[in-house]
Amino acid sequence: MKTLKINIPDSLDLNELDISMIVASKLYEEGKISAGQAAEVAGLSKRAFIELLGQYNVSLFSISISDLYSDIANA
Repeated sequence: MKTLKINIPDSLDLNELDISMIVASKLYEEGKISAGQAAEVAGLSKRAFIELLGQYNVSLFSISISDLYSDIANA
């Protein structure tokens, strides 16, 4: 896994979990990674990641039915 260093303005008041969840949830939402992979990016269990998705305005359910079947197969 790659490590990335980014500079975030202090005025945003984001902690490390917020930043990792923003990145992980966006990648998950776009279908680039699975929920399990997104959880790993965020440093959380899959269950914890799924429980937090709503706080980042991301649906657990994929946009397409084929994506949903893929997530089920990879669970």
